[in-house]
Amino acid sequence: MNKPLQHRRMGVVVIGQSPRPSMQAEIAAVLSPAVTIELRGALDGMSRDEIDAIPPLDGADALFTLLPNGDNVRISKKAVEGRANAQLARFKQEGIDVAMLACTGKFPNLTADGLVILPSAVLHRMVEAVLPKGRLGVFSPLREQTALIATKWQREGVEVIGVTLQPGSDDATVDAAAKEMASKQPDLVVLDCMSYTSANKARLRQHYSGPVILSIAAAARVVEELVS
Repeated sequence: MNKPLQHRRMGVVVIGQSPRPSMQAEIAAVLSPAVTIELRGALDGMSRDEIDAIPPLDGADALFTLLPNGDNVRISKKAVEGRANAQLARFKQEGIDVAMLACTGKFPNLTADGLVILPSAVLHRMVEAVLPKGRLGVFSPLREQTALIATKWQREGVEVIGVTLQPGSDDATVDAAAKEMASKQPDLVVLDCMSYTSANKARLRQHYSGPVILSIAAAARVVEELVS
């Protein structure tokens, strides 16, 4: 017989370091107040020099994250993957059966048991469901990610357009990126990074009237279905 899920606890692994209070608040805004969020970082325990020593090998290996002090860093997905997998495994060992990897990148080598929410899969299935064909606008944190955005999102009947917007940018920068995206007239926009916030989405909506998917909220809603 399967054991019951721990309905009041969820684990979150960020690809950088903990704490990440703003990210935790975005997730908490979607979940029931009774759910406890336990957040850890794949790079917890590493010094800044050690983090700087794992840069991306190329554009496909590039990840963006914000450190707890507000610094933004570019790191290697390959280097992060094993450490993230270890944190997810620890959650399972501690009896937390629902966890989320707080990154919209694809991680094909994760081997953690239990229910692990991968935002990339959530976003792609959601977009496929609501946009069978049309023009998809995607915000990415890094220019090298934007350059590869068609590879990540392209499918038959869908035109993909990308705009680079670094999470944590000031209002003027967000406005400029939002206007650039709106000028491209997408049918649907995806904020393709877990570090984008509900405030970013609200600011985008001042310039673009179409539907917008905030990745952190979309992934958290799947968790809410599982833990409530």
